[in-house]
Amino acid sequence: MPQIIIGVVIAVIAILGAYFYSVNYRKNLENTIGNAETKAREIIDEALKTAENKKRESLLEVKEESIRTKNELEKETKERRNELQRLERRVQQKEESVDKKADAIERRETSLTAKEEVLAKQREEVAKLNEQRVQELERISGLTSEQAKEYLLKIVEDEVKHEAAVMVKEIETRAKEEADKKAKEYVVNAIQRCAADHVAETTISVVQLPNDEMKGRIIGREGRNIRTLETMTGVDLIIDDTPEAVILSGFDPIRREVARIALEKLIVDGRIHPARIEEMVEKAQKEVEVMIREEGEAATLEVGVHGIHPELIKLLGKMKFRTSYGQNALKHSIEVAQLSGLLAAEIGVDVRMAKRAGLLHDIGKSVDHEMEGSHIQLGVDLCRKYRESAIVINSVESHHGDVEPQSLIACIVQAADTISAARPGARRETLETYTNRLKQLEDITNTFKGVDKSFAIQAGREIRIMVVPEQVTDSDMVLLARDISKKIEAEMEYPGQIKVNLIRESRVTDYAK
Repeated sequence: MPQIIIGVVIAVIAILGAYFYSVNYRKNLENTIGNAETKAREIIDEALKTAENKKRESLLEVKEESIRTKNELEKETKERRNELQRLERRVQQKEESVDKKADAIERRETSLTAKEEVLAKQREEVAKLNEQRVQELERISGLTSEQAKEYLLKIVEDEVKHEAAVMVKEIETRAKEEADKKAKEYVVNAIQRCAADHVAETTISVVQLPNDEMKGRIIGREGRNIRTLETMTGVDLIIDDTPEAVILSGFDPIRREVARIALEKLIVDGRIHPARIEEMVEKAQKEVEVMIREEGEAATLEVGVHGIHPELIKLLGKMKFRTSYGQNALKHSIEVAQLSGLLAAEIGVDVRMAKRAGLLHDIGKSVDHEMEGSHIQLGVDLCRKYRESAIVINSVESHHGDVEPQSLIACIVQAADTISAARPGARRETLETYTNRLKQLEDITNTFKGVDKSFAIQAGREIRIMVVPEQVTDSDMVLLARDISKKIEAEMEYPGQIKVNLIRESRVTDYAK
């Protein structure tokens, strides 16, 4: 029983404790909820205040931005308005200026119109006066204006022609006298200087230097370099006051060429001392030997001659450095060979043999600096040594008339040598070209007024013109000859000169009855 009571009491106490706990918990919960609601309301109020502040600040910023934008727009509008006002003022000023100019132009046009009217009236008066003057002149002279003009022009033309013809004759006479005098002086001077000039041309070579300092290097210390070069080449070096040039002097053209090539190589190389000089001279000698052989082979190929001994080909190449009276010996031999071939083809003999004889006819000139004897005898000996044919040997022996030619080829070579040496300048022309030139010459002269007939004579070297005596006077002939000469010079190409010969003949015929 007591245990039940105790259990009941405990249960009541537990129930009461639970009730009080729940009541207390509810109160606490309500208090907590109330506090939370209060805080929530406070937070909401604070957020509303903050949002209101932000809104107010944004509105203020927008208002300030709008005010600033409005001010800028007003400023820009004001500036634009001022600019437009300036432009309007300028346009207005220009319009006023244009109006003033237009007024001035109108006034000027009015003035010019008045002046034109006055000038027109004056022209009419001048024309009337001129017409009256011409009528009065025609009445006094008995000629029309055209007839008077022709008459005056004819008188003036005749006077001018006569004076011009007299002047031309005087000028030609003075020119001939002066030309004769000058020609004599030139001939005398040429005779005096011919030999010296020829020797200077054929015995020296000039080497250009980059500067005058190079002269001292070529001479070397105590003259060692120049002595070595002269000893190795056998050529004299002349170093004088000539600016940037050294003269090589020697009668042997091949040695002179070797010295020239060696010196040019030394100048380009820049190292000038005895050992280098010897090396360059040896290279130059080899180079000249190759050049000689190549020139000889080129000559035989150009002419079309084959089977010549190599030593003769080498001697032909040496003739490139040999001249005779200013004429290159190798070119002369090639020319003689070609002329000999042409002549041989014309008369029907062996063209190859003629070319061979023509090419070798002066072969002795390649060694006449080294051996005694004339170039004819030396050439004969060389041809015999290298087993050339008897025809070639006789051609070489007889091309200067020392012995009688024994074949037609020898005669051909003799003629070709004379032609090449004389250089007459004759051209190989066809008959058609020749006749066309003569016809053109006569056609040119026939175009002139007063020419009756014209004849081209002396192979076109002279044109003989017959004039109509009633149309061409003696004074007119001087001017006519000059005009014809000028037209021939302008329209034709011809060698030498053409003589224009005018003939004016007067005839009187009568009959005895």
